[in-house]
Amino acid sequence: MAMETMLSGLNSGVVLSLIAVLWTVVWQNLQHLQLQQFFARHLSRHARRLAAMVDPYLSVTISEYEGGRMKRSDAYEEVKAYLSDASARGVRHLRAEGSKDADKLVLSMSDGEEVEDEFQGAKVWWWATSKPPPRSDGAAAFWGGGAAQEERRFYRLYFLERHRSLVLDTYLPRVRQLGRAVMVKNRQRKLFTNISTSQWSDGGYMRSAWSHVAFEHPKTFATLAMDPVEKKRIRDDLDMFKNGKDYYTRVGKAWKRGYLLYGPPGTGKSAMIAAMANYLDYDIYDIELTSVHSNTDLRKLFIETTSKSIIVIEDIDCSLDLTGSRKKKEAAEEDDKKDKKDGGPFRPGEKKDTSSKVTLSGLLNFIDGLWSACGGERIIVFTTNHVEKLDPALIRRGRMDKHIEMSYCGFEAFKFLAKTYLDVDSHPLFDAVGELLREVQMTPADVAENLTPKSLDDGPDSCLEDLVKALEEAKEKKASGGDEQNQQDEEEQ
Repeated sequence: MAMETMLSGLNSGVVLSLIAVLWTVVWQNLQHLQLQQFFARHLSRHARRLAAMVDPYLSVTISEYEGGRMKRSDAYEEVKAYLSDASARGVRHLRAEGSKDADKLVLSMSDGEEVEDEFQGAKVWWWATSKPPPRSDGAAAFWGGGAAQEERRFYRLYFLERHRSLVLDTYLPRVRQLGRAVMVKNRQRKLFTNISTSQWSDGGYMRSAWSHVAFEHPKTFATLAMDPVEKKRIRDDLDMFKNGKDYYTRVGKAWKRGYLLYGPPGTGKSAMIAAMANYLDYDIYDIELTSVHSNTDLRKLFIETTSKSIIVIEDIDCSLDLTGSRKKKEAAEEDDKKDKKDGGPFRPGEKKDTSSKVTLSGLLNFIDGLWSACGGERIIVFTTNHVEKLDPALIRRGRMDKHIEMSYCGFEAFKFLAKTYLDVDSHPLFDAVGELLREVQMTPADVAENLTPKSLDDGPDSCLEDLVKALEEAKEKKASGGDEQNQQDEEEQ
């Protein structure tokens, strides 16, 4: 009897061992076949159905940035503009910004606020919020150090599931359309410069590659000293560009245009840019190229510009070495590499090289490479005092499409300045001024300065006399300079 009990115990142990082995094999196969995930998906589906019975609301999230946080979302800005009116009515905590009207403010919701809207009998709710980014160093992030990153801000729309088609197909497109209209109405033109900013606001931590001020330059084509025929050509060209979206799409070109303004200092290149911006109602992005560290940084700056803007690089011949001596530059780069190699590795005590590494190739890609098609309705303007120094590849047609020479003051430009500054159409001294301007080169800035009244006693007579005197002195200086040059040439011979 004892023997039978022992055998029975052994058989039970063998059976349990076999069951354990079989279970292990089956479980491994289950894992291999991912049946666990299969059951989990079914359970999750049933859980969602149960949640829909309890909570019948759907949501749509509109983030501030899209495309891997490289480009600011147009939809986010349009929703923000659309909600500005509703925010003023039904929100307790508001954020205020300046508007085109100096006496008014543009209002928007602060984080955590909610506003209700209604469309064709359907009620919806907008909620403004932000999400803090991951921080590797809490102390550095708190004090705005290098570990701090920008808050992820977004709007979230809640609505009933039975209104899905109405909200997605009709309401949201209408919100975007009305938002764009509000943006146009409240738009305040800005002058940007590439100074990176980082600051805390009630919307969280914000970082931008651009800083800006309100653009309030008064110069227009009506007050620009230039030949009237040439001014009309430029205005017509700008009109064709502004209204040319369909044309650029049809011919397969990015909706952008390049202008090269060249001429001596004081001939009105910066004034021309301001007049173009005022005529088109565009923003201006003024790039200080020497502070751009690399081609990648230049690309980032371009991506963060908006449509309806003029991107300006002034005195491009002085900003970087962009002349035609490419072989010399390549040789210099090789010498630099050799020097670094001979000098050994970088030592902690050495000063880090912070100079700009923007290359001609990077600048060419910035103008008409693949990234130049990101966005549209942009004008790129280069100015230079020495056009002959620039690499031909930089200023060829297709990159700098229109070349505008800003020359010395001619008689037509003088008459325009006399009318603008002195309100005179004719004067006995006009003939003398015209004769001298044919012999002497004087910039419009110098002519305008001589025509500017300096006291209450100054009038057209005294101002024109000052101009004639200045032109005669310039003529004498030119003559004496020529005599001295001839004397030097004779002595050398």
